[in-house]
Amino acid sequence: MTQIALPLLHSGPKQPSSIVLGEGNAHIAEALGASADWPFGTAILAGPARSGKSLFSRWFASHTGGGAIDDADQKDEIEIFHAWNRAREDGYPLLLTVDASGWEIELPDLRSRMGAALQLEIGAPDDDLAAELMLSHAAQRGLALGDGAPAYLIPRMERSHAAIERIVAEIDRLSLERKAPATMSIWRDALDAVQGPEQARLL
Repeated sequence: MTQIALPLLHSGPKQPSSIVLGEGNAHIAEALGASADWPFGTAILAGPARSGKSLFSRWFASHTGGGAIDDADQKDEIEIFHAWNRAREDGYPLLLTVDASGWEIELPDLRSRMGAALQLEIGAPDDDLAAELMLSHAAQRGLALGDGAPAYLIPRMERSHAAIERIVAEIDRLSLERKAPATMSIWRDALDAVQGPEQARLL
């Protein structure tokens, strides 16, 4: 598994910057860099909350000349249909992001076009990617997590992008509240606060 914390390593014109890449999402970066191969110039990127869909779409729109529509599953279907037609007429690729729970399209013409698009999905972070995400969120906050934090926290927490972000935010809050460094006692209390003690023990 190749793991890249961008932009520090191997950043290039076909790779989105400021996105941590790992086994669950590296294929997304590759696909966005090859939009000329998309069927009908269209791709749909699905993923759970806080998984980086918007970061990917912003990078795509600013670096490839393509169009991007975030949260397409929450927007007016007729507007999406017209946007797709404009993209085809003007000859640029179109990326749409949607929630991982699925996009139930009612408009038949839009449904047929989206059904023919390239379907991409961001997977759950593996151990290495989860650790990189945790350290990245901590660095953005100026938070020193302490040695061994990812190794302690990751096996005990929900494996999702949103949960990783919540845990780091709670550790930061507790550390500031107590005016103390983020040590194991704070890690443990953050787990209990975010997931509940029973759930933390189960995971």
